[in-house]
Amino acid sequence: MKITKEEVLHVANLARLELSEDAVMKYAEQIDKILTHVDELKKVDTAGVPPTSHAISLTNAFRDDEVREPLARELSLANAPEQEDGSFIVPKIIE
Repeated sequence: MKITKEEVLHVANLARLELSEDAVMKYAEQIDKILTHVDELKKVDTAGVPPTSHAISLTNAFRDDEVREPLARELSLANAPEQEDGSFIVPKIIE
């Protein structure tokens, strides 16, 4: 195994996690599989392949800002669960 039980316990301690013995062994096995896969990827010849940040080229799909008439208040509030005096009523979340 590429990762030990002690290393899993150390990381769990840093994350303030309490793990059962079964969980420690399960995570050690899963992390070992991941690290083994990463080692396989390191063997791939990438000479001549330019570095990329995305698998496909991306372009921004922003539209130009245009001044338009705002949405009518009645239309904005049409699907509001609750409204009063032309405003949304939302639940209080901080007391």
